[in-house]
Amino acid sequence: MQQYQKLIYTVCLQFVHDPHTAEDLTQDTFLAAFSAIDRCEPQYYKAWLVRVAANKCKDHLKSAWVRRVEAPGDDALPEPRGAPPGDAADPAEQLAQRAGAEELETLVRSLREPYGRIAVLYFLQHKDTAEIAALVDRPPATVSSQLWRAKLLLRRQIDERRLKE
Repeated sequence: MQQYQKLIYTVCLQFVHDPHTAEDLTQDTFLAAFSAIDRCEPQYYKAWLVRVAANKCKDHLKSAWVRRVEAPGDDALPEPRGAPPGDAADPAEQLAQRAGAEELETLVRSLREPYGRIAVLYFLQHKDTAEIAALVDRPPATVSSQLWRAKLLLRRQIDERRLKE
C-alpha cells in the first residue's frame, strides 16, 4: 500500500477532481485489492491496482448520487400556475425576475430535439417524468436521461451567457 498509494491517489484524482473523494476511492481501491490479492501475481500489482482504481472511480461517477443534476437557475423558473406571487416588493426586482424567466424560456425552447420537447414539458409546463413519458410515448428512463442531458445543455448555455456578460 505504501509503495503505490500516491499513484492510486493520483489516478483517482484524475477521474473525480476532488481530493476528498479521491482519498476515499484510494482507500476503497486498496480494500478491494486486499480482498482479492491472491488472484494477482506480484509483478502485475501496479497495473492491477491502477485498473481497480479506475474501475472504482468509474463506478463512483456512474452512481446515482454523483449523477444527480440540478440545472442552475432552477430557482429562476416561472412559478407553477396557482402559486402565490413572489416576495419581491420592488417592481424593478420583479421585472428582473420576469426577464430571467423569459430568458430561461428562450433557452429551453431553443434546445435541439429530443431534448427540446422534454425540457418544454418539464420546465415550462411543469409535468413530471411519468407524464412526459406518456405524452411522448417513451419509457420513463429514457425521458429521465433526456431530461438530465437537457439540464446539462441548459447549464452550459447559461454559463456561456454569464461569461459574455
